Amino acid sequence: MRYCRNCVLPDSRPNLTINAEGFCTACKTSEEKPLIDWELREQMFSRLVRNIKSQNNVYDCVIPVSGGKDSTWQVMKALEYGLMPICVTWRSPARSSLGQKNLDNLISLGVDHLDFSVNPKVEKAFTLKAFERYGSPVIPMHMAIHALPMQIAIEKNIPLILWGENSAVEYGGDDEKLKGMEISREWLMKYGVTNGTTASDWVDEGLSKDELAPYFWPSESQLRTHNVRTVFLGQYFSWDPKTIADTVTKKGFQAANDAIVGIYNFADVDDAFLMSIHHWLKWYKFGFTRTWDNLSLEIRAGRISRSEAISRIRLLGNETPVEEIKMFCAYVGITENQFFQIIEKFRNRDIWYEHKGTWRISDFLIDDWVWNNEN
Repeated sequence: MRYCRNCVLPDSRPNLTINAEGFCTACKTSEEKPLIDWELREQMFSRLVRNIKSQNNVYDCVIPVSGGKDSTWQVMKALEYGLMPICVTWRSPARSSLGQKNLDNLISLGVDHLDFSVNPKVEKAFTLKAFERYGSPVIPMHMAIHALPMQIAIEKNIPLILWGENSAVEYGGDDEKLKGMEISREWLMKYGVTNGTTASDWVDEGLSKDELAPYFWPSESQLRTHNVRTVFLGQYFSWDPKTIADTVTKKGFQAANDAIVGIYNFADVDDAFLMSIHHWLKWYKFGFTRTWDNLSLEIRAGRISRSEAISRIRLLGNETPVEEIKMFCAYVGITENQFFQIIEKFRNRDIWYEHKGTWRISDFLIDDWVWNNEN
């Protein structure tokens, strides 16, 4: 494994590459941010808003929301620019009480809202199937959170969908054409967190096409026919997680007492267990966790040094989400033994090796890391 010289991310991270000088694509992209003419970008967004509002639709845009900090910020920006949004939520089976409070607060900012619940039997079956097949319990989530806003935009003749940041920009992408303003089918296949699958790939004797209807993305031709554009607000306005958290807190957003996943207590506060499992499984698959992603953002923002980030990783140690694993197992109906048998299939043998009954990572970032059977 090679690690970026500037941040702490390894080259095992999907879609991230490290150049000959030792710098990752996310850090190189971050260096370009101060060179962006953000005033010009804001003018571009203002022109987009004027064009949308001139169409005199009942709703100007769809905003996919969870109640998290980013979707609260998206709503605030839309209202600031005079847009009339309809907000759409894929209702997580793991929604937390704090997530519900923040969603209620978001709605109270002054928006219409649809809270979409997928058939719980279908969703549970799909979640377990995705976990068993790819070691990813959030494939249904990521299919639905993209599909539902597009389906509603077409159904209600709404010309715009507003997303937050482009993850290909913020977390490292190796395809420059996917770092733009809009989501494309190609972007969804590569960065949509579905392991390159679409809903049609999951149709079988257990899950019918009709049952999976909430997960089907409209085609690009359908979106063009209905003049629907899907854009990233983070490409028009400089995106920084802490700045956004500070902004939305002033409008009633509440952070958790402690970080639920990674280092930010304002992130993933709307979900009780799915995102914790998803981010922790990066450890088995890629040799890092959400903590490493967050610390790398902090390094790029100039708030901490690389050595400070490494010290924090060492101090944190094992991040196994014990309680969240129990909740997930209870939800999908498997034992904890079955859970660990399943995830063991996804341990990346290209980076992991077994030494005297304990799994270790070759060329690990931290020389004195304490390896144990829980790693």
